[in-house]
Amino acid sequence: MPFTTTKSAFWAGVRDGAPFIAVAGPFALLFGVLAHDAGLSVFEVMSFSIVVIAGAAQFTSLQLMQDEAPTLIVILSALAVNLRVAMYSAALTPYLGRAPLWQRIFAAYLLVDQSYALSHAKFEADPQMSLPQRMAYYFGTCLLVLIMWFACSYVGAAIGTTLPKNLPLDFALPIAFLSMVAPMMRTLPHLIAAAVAIVVSLLAVSIPYSLGLIVAGAAGMMAGAQAEVWLKTQPLAAPQDPKA
Repeated sequence: MPFTTTKSAFWAGVRDGAPFIAVAGPFALLFGVLAHDAGLSVFEVMSFSIVVIAGAAQFTSLQLMQDEAPTLIVILSALAVNLRVAMYSAALTPYLGRAPLWQRIFAAYLLVDQSYALSHAKFEADPQMSLPQRMAYYFGTCLLVLIMWFACSYVGAAIGTTLPKNLPLDFALPIAFLSMVAPMMRTLPHLIAAAVAIVVSLLAVSIPYSLGLIVAGAAGMMAGAQAEVWLKTQPLAAPQDPKA
């Protein structure tokens, strides 16, 4: 349904983003607990979450720091995990690239998996949206998720040691990514990329500092891109003559 105002587009984004707080909350809570257990202060935990806003990269960095990995490895691993955000940015540029600079700066800061997945799907489904409506919807998708992320990061760091040890908070990470990735598995290249990444990650599990995940991600992207190129070069089947 087309939006009549930017305000209606913003609140539609808020509504669409609301279900993700069910996974963002436990995910952030788990990060706060683990970061506190690793020796970070509440201030350091909050600085980490506010500056980075990248759950997967934060967990990767935290794990590597606990393993006493070299600082360069920590930085490169975090950047590699966040390479997907560069692809998100490229995918959203046709829709948001003409926005004012200050809006694009805030959009880049708030670009997370949920805001990308919801916004890209919405923009494709409703090409009649104006640029202000697109920006409003995008910012709306971020609102509740980021509030929950910051709040639960603080709670996890502040009172994490009092939480039950058997509380299954770690379920949030796989559920969050599955809920975003599964609906996007619509083409053969997507499926090939996922399959190759899974196989390579299992074969590369022994690589130190969890770098096997980076190798698997790169292999999956290359396989998916190559499959897409191959499909584009295949000649289309000639239509059958019903009278033949």
